[in-house]
Amino acid sequence: MSLDPREMADDYVLGLMEPLEAAGFEARMEREPALARAVAQARDRLLPLDLSAPVAALPPGFAERVRAAIAAEPPAPAATNLPGPPARRWAPALAACAGLLAGLVLGWQRPEPEPLVIAVLLDDQGVPQAMVEDYGDDTAQVRFLADVAVPPDRTMQVWTLPSAEMGPVSLGILTEAAATRLEGPPLPRPAGRQLYEITLEPLGGSPTGRPTGPILGKGLAALQDG
Repeated sequence: MSLDPREMADDYVLGLMEPLEAAGFEARMEREPALARAVAQARDRLLPLDLSAPVAALPPGFAERVRAAIAAEPPAPAATNLPGPPARRWAPALAACAGLLAGLVLGWQRPEPEPLVIAVLLDDQGVPQAMVEDYGDDTAQVRFLADVAVPPDRTMQVWTLPSAEMGPVSLGILTEAAATRLEGPPLPRPAGRQLYEITLEPLGGSPTGRPTGPILGKGLAALQDG
């Protein structure tokens, strides 16, 4: 298994890990917010593929046929040995492949704003449910790490506790368990070990401006480098 966090996250989301590897990876996610963030980003990135692909079992012997086809593929001749016409025939294909590869690389390396803190929210069994990334500019991002069922007469609400004096402050409500950008009120710069949580509230949010419903997940923020 690759040691690159992004590749590990892809393997986990795609279900390519062995059960013991997956269990160990989930334990690491609880300790390493950056790893949990990579998993959330992988879920978001791969979701369109997951939704567009019909569920179908591979035909018997499919993997063996693919391996045999790869093994039988003759190696490409060296560029210096290609005569003129074949080289010209290869050029458009090579250009297309290069363009596709460049697009993929740019997509992977597109810079994103970095959060100041990340909090992984766990349920009462210690299972990661969601992750909150707080950017310190009145905006935050919530991503879900597990399937969360919300009754039709309830809504989810995200909270943080900037200080005991301020008390819990709502960052926004969620109508579904999907990655969501939140725009909350002006707050002090988020700090390490600041509490974040998600609760189930009546439709439209808490009627009191404070958490009233059961807690779906909660966690303490970890400061990010830079």
